[in-house]
Amino acid sequence: MKAFETYHPIVLFSFFVAAIGLSMFFMHPIYLAITIFSAISLNTALRRQPFLKDWKLYVPLFFLMAIINPMISHNGQLVLLYINGNALTVEAIMYGIAIATMIVAIMLWFSCYNVVMTSDKFIYLFGKVSPALSLTLSISLRLVPRFKHQLTQIVQAQKGIGMDYTAGSLWHRIKCIVRILSILITWALDNAIDTADSMKARGYGVKKRTAFSLFIFERRDGYVLAIIILLFLSNLAASFIGTTTFYFYPTFGAIKWDIVSILFYSSYFILLSIPLAIEIRGALKWRSLKSTM
Repeated sequence: MKAFETYHPIVLFSFFVAAIGLSMFFMHPIYLAITIFSAISLNTALRRQPFLKDWKLYVPLFFLMAIINPMISHNGQLVLLYINGNALTVEAIMYGIAIATMIVAIMLWFSCYNVVMTSDKFIYLFGKVSPALSLTLSISLRLVPRFKHQLTQIVQAQKGIGMDYTAGSLWHRIKCIVRILSILITWALDNAIDTADSMKARGYGVKKRTAFSLFIFERRDGYVLAIIILLFLSNLAASFIGTTTFYFYPTFGAIKWDIVSILFYSSYFILLSIPLAIEIRGALKWRSLKSTM
């Protein structure tokens, strides 16, 4: 288990709400650079092997989104060239890169969220407030990773018996794909029945039922939660005074480097670096412990 995962669920959830919420609205180049760097660093610390495999998705997606904007938007004053009478501007290209960076960073944050915020933690936080909603969200967040994992197992098993959808004639490939989808749908239906039986056996829907959890709010959780809240509020203040605002059209705005702006940049960097700092501290503690054994 990673060090950051051992913190109380309210701390974990608060961090991701702050990180994802701010990342969705900050389009300033400095903030975007901090966001993508922090998201990549946390993915490397929490899910190194899956993260390296996911680059096959993130890199093409990034370039696709970056290319789309200058193709549909021709605003801006710095014109590079004209294509069929439409201007290709530097501002449109940079805005497309900014949008692509923001979306990829948010996807990376959600990847870490799925690793850290397990279903039992989510239900622990919101089960008493809205049991049905918390269960629905928990199942929905787990749906895609579980389907992806099961699909990989089915494909590997089918390859072992000669039903490889990547080789052979077109008709053979179609038969293999249909067979794989049929097995996946059957598994999904069986899994739904098992889930319903399990929920019924555990007393779901019974009034005044109790719930067991091992989560204890410790002093360290209070310290980290307080830091997250203070840094989140400071970044909201930065947004209100315009530090996080940056204009791409009609031409680029100015990036401020005064003391106040640098302090706000630093507060945002510290906020997004909290999990990574915890992971580094935990790794150093574990290394020192191993050396004394």
